[in-house]
Amino acid sequence: MQVVIAGSHGFIGSTLVPRLRAGGHDVRLLVRGPAQGPDQISWDPDAGRLDPGAVAGADAVINLAGVNPGSRPLTTARKRQVLASRVNTTGLLSRTLAALDDGPQVLLQASGIGAYGSRGEDVLDEHEPLGTTFFANVVRHWEAATAPAQDAGVRVVHLRTGIVLGQGGGALGPLLPLIRLGVGGRLGSGRQFWPWITLLDHVRAVEHLLTAPVHGPVNLVTAPARNAEVVAALARAMHRPAVVPVPAFALRLVLGDFSSEVLGSIRAIPAALDASGFSPVHADLESAAEWVAHRD
Repeated sequence: MQVVIAGSHGFIGSTLVPRLRAGGHDVRLLVRGPAQGPDQISWDPDAGRLDPGAVAGADAVINLAGVNPGSRPLTTARKRQVLASRVNTTGLLSRTLAALDDGPQVLLQASGIGAYGSRGEDVLDEHEPLGTTFFANVVRHWEAATAPAQDAGVRVVHLRTGIVLGQGGGALGPLLPLIRLGVGGRLGSGRQFWPWITLLDHVRAVEHLLTAPVHGPVNLVTAPARNAEVVAALARAMHRPAVVPVPAFALRLVLGDFSSEVLGSIRAIPAALDASGFSPVHADLESAAEWVAHRD
């Protein structure tokens, strides 16, 4: 397949691109600024600029673009950036695909498991209503921006990504070094559910969804586990203790509104992904932790 990817340099995109290319796919990258080669397409989503002809020959588009909400304090201005970076890119791609008579018929659109808000012990599949938190509202607008493509008959999949277990980024980016030093521990009470998936299984699932007859929201998770269980499994895999908890008030002080993504409980299950026939390589938390700990 010829696949066009936005957000290719992020934590997930930088692993997804080489995997797709190794699998025989022809991958082209949407980049801001001038294209540096035949595998790049220049665009400016803030200005609404994308040459429709540049994507017309593709089979699918994967949009992973968006400002990292955890990289800076979530001030009012930063919140606007987080939302705009998602809605602008998604809206432009969706409108572009809708206007093409014979363009890509698949749009795999990044989304977030924060869609549901913190729901405690409730088991959440893709039919659950969206929550009322800031991040749930971001997802509401983010996913709605794909409406033009859906209305034009494009198969749109909303990739509601959970806690991605991997080295070098994602939710574990700040946590893994602490665990390796033996000073990691549960976050807050540790009883909140984290719906996890390894980075390997995440990119495998995205590749699977390029051709699986699935549309609408998909919880991109393997299973939910309590935060304390996730941290303990990683610590065991690294042969370190996990005895230094981080109090909830400290996380709220440091992370502000983003602390809701760490302290909130989202017991999401991969109902749609399982029904599509996808099988994870790391089906249990112990094997996932071992993979993270010993990945080169």
